[in-house]
Amino acid sequence: MTNSSPPICDYEGSDYQASFWERGERGYEDRVEQVALRRLLPSGGKLLLELGAGAGRNTPRYQGFERVVLLDYSLTQLQQAQARLGRISHYTYVAADVYRLPFASGLFDAATMIRVLHHMADARRALQQVRRVLQPQAVFILEFANKLNLKAILRYALRKQSWSPFSREPVEFAKLNFDFHPAAVRSWLGESGFKLERQLTVSHFRIGWMKRTLPLGVLVAADSLAQRTGDWWQLSPSVFTRSRAVNQPSSLAAAGEFFACIECGGKNLDEQPEAMVCPDCERRYPIQDGIYDFR
Repeated sequence: MTNSSPPICDYEGSDYQASFWERGERGYEDRVEQVALRRLLPSGGKLLLELGAGAGRNTPRYQGFERVVLLDYSLTQLQQAQARLGRISHYTYVAADVYRLPFASGLFDAATMIRVLHHMADARRALQQVRRVLQPQAVFILEFANKLNLKAILRYALRKQSWSPFSREPVEFAKLNFDFHPAAVRSWLGESGFKLERQLTVSHFRIGWMKRTLPLGVLVAADSLAQRTGDWWQLSPSVFTRSRAVNQPSSLAAAGEFFACIECGGKNLDEQPEAMVCPDCERRYPIQDGIYDFR
């Protein structure tokens, strides 16, 4: 990370998959996100970039794609994903910074960023990087934490929180954890070269007593119906968007191009047994147990 890069939220050494998802009673959140992805994903494609893949919770849901690139800043998260999914040619594991994606421009025909934007101190810069590596007309599915949710509105009305859910600036409720206003996210997407196609509101019933007392199937079915109102209003804690890359990038990946040097932009990196080497600046990027490390 260079000095000019925004701070990074690093899950290195974390057991996030086990502690938050598997033992954290997040079955409802996982299932409703699955519903949203099923609605928004294209039926198939060649190369999908999963930004903030973590331990690979969502990766099996991208079955229609010939190849999936799992990108995360944490090496240990990718190791957990690798142990879960296997070291097969269908998956490529890359440790890198979202603000400096190590790929040729215009490479991917789809990308997802789920539960990641809320860690971005400079969300607009991150979205611009995502657009750079996407082909024209590529699909981008983005999830973000919504500050304009009903709970926040009620707390603000009762003067139990100081920040306004109606203002467009992000709110950092914990270190490197941000909630965003839907209008601000839509604006950033447009400025970054995306055309918004659809919005889904998700996790409407993320309330402890409801998850403890109501059957999971009932909650998922109710949320599935409520998701369809996302283009009308966005009042849930989580919002999913599907956008299309519309502006032509400065360049497109040529045949055979894939990785690019994050220091000089050099392409056609030389893959050696233990490292990727840039032919232009000679920067070396380690390959550790099948994981490409561009941090």
